[in-house]
Amino acid sequence: MKFGGTSVGSAERMAVAARLSAEQQARRPVVIVVSAMSKITDLLLETIKRAEAGDQAGIDSDIARLRLRHRETCLELLPEDRHAAVLAQIDAIIADFERIANGICLLGEAPPRSVDDAVSAGERLSTLLIAARLEACGTPAAAVNAAELIVTDAVFGNATPMLEHTRAKARARLLPLLEAGILPVVTGFNGATLDCRPTTLGRGGSDFSASILAGALDAAELWIWTDVDGIMTADPRLVPDCAVLEEVTYREAAELAYNGAKVLHPRTLAPLVDRHIPVWSKNSFAPEKPGTKIVPHLEVSIGARAVTSMANVALISIEPASAVLNGTQVMGRAVDALGRANIEVLMLSSSSYQQSFCVLVRGQELPMALEALKSALALEFEHGYLRPLDVDENVGLLAVVGEGMRGTPGLAGRIFAAISRQNINIIAIAQGSNELTISIVVHLEGLEKAVRAVHAESRMNEQGRPAL
Repeated sequence: MKFGGTSVGSAERMAVAARLSAEQQARRPVVIVVSAMSKITDLLLETIKRAEAGDQAGIDSDIARLRLRHRETCLELLPEDRHAAVLAQIDAIIADFERIANGICLLGEAPPRSVDDAVSAGERLSTLLIAARLEACGTPAAAVNAAELIVTDAVFGNATPMLEHTRAKARARLLPLLEAGILPVVTGFNGATLDCRPTTLGRGGSDFSASILAGALDAAELWIWTDVDGIMTADPRLVPDCAVLEEVTYREAAELAYNGAKVLHPRTLAPLVDRHIPVWSKNSFAPEKPGTKIVPHLEVSIGARAVTSMANVALISIEPASAVLNGTQVMGRAVDALGRANIEVLMLSSSSYQQSFCVLVRGQELPMALEALKSALALEFEHGYLRPLDVDENVGLLAVVGEGMRGTPGLAGRIFAAISRQNINIIAIAQGSNELTISIVVHLEGLEKAVRAVHAESRMNEQGRPAL
């Protein structure tokens, strides 16, 4: 079971997480993975930025906030006889972070390896507190740093797990605890290379940590505890009458996550697919609700099942200025350059006659994307074979997802018609050969209306079972 930042965001929420874990531990062996308390990772990263800028007063202020929040949580969460020991451990973890931050301040820059070492402090603090709460309530527990379990490559900040090495280390460390009736409380988000250099799995990587461990341990199920009732047919902030989907497939869940749904980390499901381990998305604020089950296949799937959106994106258009240029080669080199820069291409759309094409990237990755493209295609830009890059940040992505869309006549036309009836212009579209997702780029001001129009047209609110 994995608990997200809001599910461990206060002493009250930590107590609930510990109770839910203990209830399951009484029935069967359980491993839990926990995130940092909500907003703590942001605070740690902000502290590192201050350190890079040489802002010692800012570092001291941020660390004081970090210490105060966890000390207050400890005092509220645990009985008095456990305060001294746990407070000392909290201070030790924060002192470790402070040492790295001060080193960055002296250096004037933040090496990625040092950042990965530092930002896992939030998860280490959470595991300490929840393990202590479990112990105080009579459930044997042990805080475990995932750096001891998850082996990764050396891509600091966005590492990829080495699954066979991870399987060996995780089983050697965790199975003896489970056999002894001890509940392991594992840090999310982090790992280490084979030579023990700390790494992280990217923002939101605690979901990924949990799925890696579920696969390594051959778990019966993976439960992801969040602050929503499950996977929704749309963002409830945009579509008030959206519904919770009872079941979705691995592929549907992965597409929704990739296209902006804030329920699962995009890479979460990969370690589970081959072993057919089901995943439950559940609400720790309303644990009595059933949630959504993520499974390999659905017996019956009809039409579009959910619509999601992303606002913080940018569309980069590349257009040849000369007919002598091989547009396919340019496209291949552009995508290769983005891939080597570790930038996700959310959508790719091309024109066969003009050999122009556009790629959609996340807004925060735009500067890196532009740098990668300009570097890879420098010669063509220099000699005027390519027009200057056209960048549009006033756009949003809408993605319609459903296994049942494949081969459904007229579906795309109805989706486009629903959007056009709202006087919203479609800028670009893309659909993969498996017809699982239709990606649509519209002007940002029309994004929310477009989401509501597609959701209504597809009647997704009818118990998550669309008629489209």
